[in-house]
Amino acid sequence: MKIYDKIKADFLSGRLAFKGEKQIYSILCVKPAERKYIKKILSDLMNEGFIIKDRQGGFATPEQLGAVVGKIRAHERGFAFLIPDNGEKDYFIPHHSLHGALNKDTVLAMPVRGTEDEAEVVKILERGYKLIVGTFEKDKRAGYVLPDDNKMDADIYIPLSLCLNAKRGDKVVAEITSFPHGKMPGGKIVEILGESGDFFAEELSIIRSFGLYEQFPISVEKEAEKVAREPIFVGERKDLRELFTITIDGEDTRDIDDAISLVKKGENFILGVHIADVSHYVKRGSKIDKEAYLRGTSVYFPDRVLPMLPKALSNGACSLNEGEERYALSCIITFDKNGNRIKSEICESVIKSDKRTTYHLINDIYEGKKEAVCAHPELVDITANMSKLCTLLDGKRKARGGVELDVKEAHIYLDENDELQIPDYERLLSHKMIEQFMVSANEAVAEKMQQLKMPFLYRVHERPSPEKASSFISFLKDLGINAKFDANEPKPSDFAEILKGVENEPYSSIISKVMLRSMQKARYCQENLGHFGLASNCYCHFTSPIRRYPDLFIHRVIKDVLHGESERAKRVYGDLAEQAAIDTSERERRADEAERAVDDLYKVVYMSERIGEEYQATISGVTNFGIFAELSNTIEGIIRVESLPKDDYEYFEDKFLLKGVKRSFRLGDQIKIRVDNCDYGNMRVEFGLVE
Repeated sequence: MKIYDKIKADFLSGRLAFKGEKQIYSILCVKPAERKYIKKILSDLMNEGFIIKDRQGGFATPEQLGAVVGKIRAHERGFAFLIPDNGEKDYFIPHHSLHGALNKDTVLAMPVRGTEDEAEVVKILERGYKLIVGTFEKDKRAGYVLPDDNKMDADIYIPLSLCLNAKRGDKVVAEITSFPHGKMPGGKIVEILGESGDFFAEELSIIRSFGLYEQFPISVEKEAEKVAREPIFVGERKDLRELFTITIDGEDTRDIDDAISLVKKGENFILGVHIADVSHYVKRGSKIDKEAYLRGTSVYFPDRVLPMLPKALSNGACSLNEGEERYALSCIITFDKNGNRIKSEICESVIKSDKRTTYHLINDIYEGKKEAVCAHPELVDITANMSKLCTLLDGKRKARGGVELDVKEAHIYLDENDELQIPDYERLLSHKMIEQFMVSANEAVAEKMQQLKMPFLYRVHERPSPEKASSFISFLKDLGINAKFDANEPKPSDFAEILKGVENEPYSSIISKVMLRSMQKARYCQENLGHFGLASNCYCHFTSPIRRYPDLFIHRVIKDVLHGESERAKRVYGDLAEQAAIDTSERERRADEAERAVDDLYKVVYMSERIGEEYQATISGVTNFGIFAELSNTIEGIIRVESLPKDDYEYFEDKFLLKGVKRSFRLGDQIKIRVDNCDYGNMRVEFGLVE
């Protein structure tokens, strides 16, 4: 055995554990002339992270020392927290114990003896920042990038030769090229976004801060354009071109990946959910596929979309455009007169959408508005049948305890005059129709693949933790709502019953928001863990392969099954599913955070033109430093505690209550506010209370 391998083995066995350098020489009988060689081996093992040195000078493996691997989550005040990879408790790290580690770095840290939750960084394993977005400044000697992220506790040094002609005050993207010990990181400018303070430069800065880009590599674009030119050929596919099929989307939707058909046969409903067959064009391992996996999902902003696939596919060959033949994966489901699923079939098909419709148009036809009915008589029957089936499916879901949260989402857009619009929140019956039909298809597909024991990506939503469920019960009791359910084993029906009881109350949306906070976040998983919110035993995402990679992943599995290649699919996708679930869940979170951050920018700009105006609002958050209030268009603002009527306030976190002697503020209370200020630095609207 080589001496290098022997030393590693001796550490693992414990023979050399916690021994200093001289002790190791003695145990290994190292001659003076050989010490330099052994010292280098110890140094190499430390650089690899195989061993570390404790404060007493002894060497040991991280496991022997109780060291923890995790990510740094920095605080703007200088200290940080270590989030362990193993999911165990977090550790507090004082600034002096970071030893050069920065926000998002992966580190090896040692718990500090004599404390319960403090740790010290002993080795930086991987840097979290490779690119940083910020404002460029310079003097006669060098340039500097001041990071937008206030958790990044260091400016970036940029040699003047690597400034890319950036001007003082420009928003830029810098690539970090070095992390000198004890000095500021070094880097170079790779992109100039525009002048600081310019709206679109600020928006682009937010987008870049999440590592998101509009452009695709040229090789990916060319590959997409090539495959998109392929002619449609029916072959062995089911020919559904004569089946009356429509799409229902928002007015500004460009990537149309689902279409609907619905016919009555006797008392039964035959629903067709036809999904763009993206996997026909995007082959596993292709350049397009690799780029799509890196993106994970399309990301939607008020003025732009960052698609998962190049436009030749997302807006072209894969988009189910009106009057154009398209490849699809169709899920044909038969329901009886009571909304029970009798049977389902999944097949490769060719469809031709007869009509592109919108949620508003279908809703107008459902409500019998004369102008819409007269203009589109061909849509009257299918709309009536969709309404009937939707009602049946909605009733079935409510009966089994599905949780229908009334959580408002802002609709932010630029109108035809490029004027920013944020209308009041609106949810139409047509939205519910599509939601119910897509959920039905997702369940049918997931159940079929589970029965066949295929490798798969399920969409899972686990039940709330006992701690969060208990906190939710306490909140409800303070509102006078008696929640009679077991916090250790909450059921979807428990939550649905609460929502039903408050649906006509002004604070119903706030209860929905608190309920959502009490729940775990939905994610992708290779195991079927059920979906709590939908009260579904088996669920997946099948219906949006243009914009979500998990849908594309499972389309490939389904097509292998349809082609009689189940064993091949198990062999190929069995090893990929677990990592794909982790990666796509993370990329979904990144997209959500980016969308929220950009929405906040738009909301601040929108409200900056309404300074001094007064609105009715609902208290949507309570903290020890103030209260948050939400308007009917979902815009939220803060009223700082020092701006509230003077009182001796006490904050009760578990009760969502800021209590004073004269006046108290509780989540869900109705108040009148005035728009006082817009804080661009923190992307926050500031309100004042109107007495």
